[in-house]
Amino acid sequence: MIRCHLSTFMGRDKLRISDVSRLTGLNRSTVSALYKETVTRLDVAAINVLCNLFRCSVGELFEHVPDDDRSAL
Repeated sequence: MIRCHLSTFMGRDKLRISDVSRLTGLNRSTVSALYKETVTRLDVAAINVLCNLFRCSVGELFEHVPDDDRSAL
């Protein structure tokens, strides 16, 4: 599973979903899905703009957490 730490960065900077959407130009639904970790696809440009906003690396924004269930392979 891929974990997104957007909510952590937003909390740190006291930003709301609407703030991130406005500052990045990303669709509010995209930001919301990332915040709730329900996103299934993401554009590289969106990752870039979020990393620029929060001054972080991709590895800080996203984390790979191995699934417990190996049958998903």
